[in-house]
Amino acid sequence: MSQSFSTALAVGACKAVRAALRVLHRGGTTLPGKVAMKIDSNILEKVSAGMDIIVVTGTNGKTTTCNMLSHALESSGRPTLANRSGANLLPGVTAEFTSNATASGHPKKKFAVIECDEAALKQVVSKIHPKVIAVTNLFRDQLDRYGEVMHTRDEIKKGIELCPDAVLCLNADDSLVVSLAYQVPNKVVYYGIDIPVGRQENAEISDARYCIRCGAEYEYDYHTYAHLGGFRCPKCGYSRPAADMAVTDILRQDMSGSTIRFRFGKESEEVRIGLPAVYNIYNAAAALAAYTAAGFDRKEIITSLSDVHSSFGRLETFDLDGTKVQMILVKNPAGCNQALSYVAGADTDYAAVFCLNDRTADGHDISWIWDADFESVCGDEHLKRVYVTGDRAEDMLLRLKYADLGGREYEVIHSQEELISRMKQSRIPVFVLPNYTAMLSLRAELGKITGRAGFWEG
Repeated sequence: MSQSFSTALAVGACKAVRAALRVLHRGGTTLPGKVAMKIDSNILEKVSAGMDIIVVTGTNGKTTTCNMLSHALESSGRPTLANRSGANLLPGVTAEFTSNATASGHPKKKFAVIECDEAALKQVVSKIHPKVIAVTNLFRDQLDRYGEVMHTRDEIKKGIELCPDAVLCLNADDSLVVSLAYQVPNKVVYYGIDIPVGRQENAEISDARYCIRCGAEYEYDYHTYAHLGGFRCPKCGYSRPAADMAVTDILRQDMSGSTIRFRFGKESEEVRIGLPAVYNIYNAAAALAAYTAAGFDRKEIITSLSDVHSSFGRLETFDLDGTKVQMILVKNPAGCNQALSYVAGADTDYAAVFCLNDRTADGHDISWIWDADFESVCGDEHLKRVYVTGDRAEDMLLRLKYADLGGREYEVIHSQEELISRMKQSRIPVFVLPNYTAMLSLRAELGKITGRAGFWEG
């Protein structure tokens, strides 16, 4: 079989399988890529050849950071390929590129923004040769799949070592991420937040308490959240590098977004971010750094960030018969704590829905819920009612009881239809905090009711 024929056959098969699956409302995010790779093992490298590609990896914030980047590129008139469905392993990435290639295997678009799973980075980047690799952060996540956070860090390092020409955009506030820059030839751009955020006492830094070089316990000049901030080792001197691009002031924060001052080298500009919460300030900082590192005009992304929309299931808001329902994906202690802090900052009465599954895509180990600060919400006077659902609803309820639900009304609901009915009847806003598979399932139903696109439709 000639190379040109195998390429054309792989592209045709990929498109046919995806089309068939989407007729069946099955998404078609992974299987088409597997079929294409079976026919032509080098198909991804062929269908991505010559493209300018930004890859984003890390524990939290990948999807939203990619959304910010692709929104900026498209708003500036650059049609962009992106794996918006969240299929971020090798087959999913292959399916996205191959389905958007010509019949002969040439890319239809010049630009791509790709979210990549940390463990899959080495498989993906060796084939698509990205111009920029941005790393958001490293936290404990799915311990039964990734193992401890140092293993995840090492997996990312393997991918970086395969791309010596890529510009690295690294979070200067994360001691684990900063360590990725050592002993690689890549150009490195550091981004971060140059100021403390929130209360500075009792910061949770269990994911990276000790120096990655000598093992001494870090000291901090300031914290932002979790183990992020102005870290320094008092023994060997390993410390937060000066950020090339950074948030120098948070001018305003509310439920609709944030206004920050962002420094690009020696210059600074005011930036409005159309998404709320501190973690979205970090996501915006990563996007600003990656966009400019890729050679694009920073004015473009500054403008586009003001009207960026929430990603699928991440601070996404629905109107259910007049009830505001906001969905916030949570999947590990660090991200969950930030979501809980956001909810507890609401200035009105609300109900909360906690959805917990333990399926393969979530990680079967749910012990992380005991490390998350559910007390912050349970202690909030604005929380009036609690609903608990999912495969591990009873475990979630037990955690909430230990966090002290007080005299609040609570209910365990195993029927999705019944849960939606309850939310429709609510006279106060509802915050829904699901982990990954729980989010996909509930979001699909909410999407049908409110006319939103499915996850595979972007």
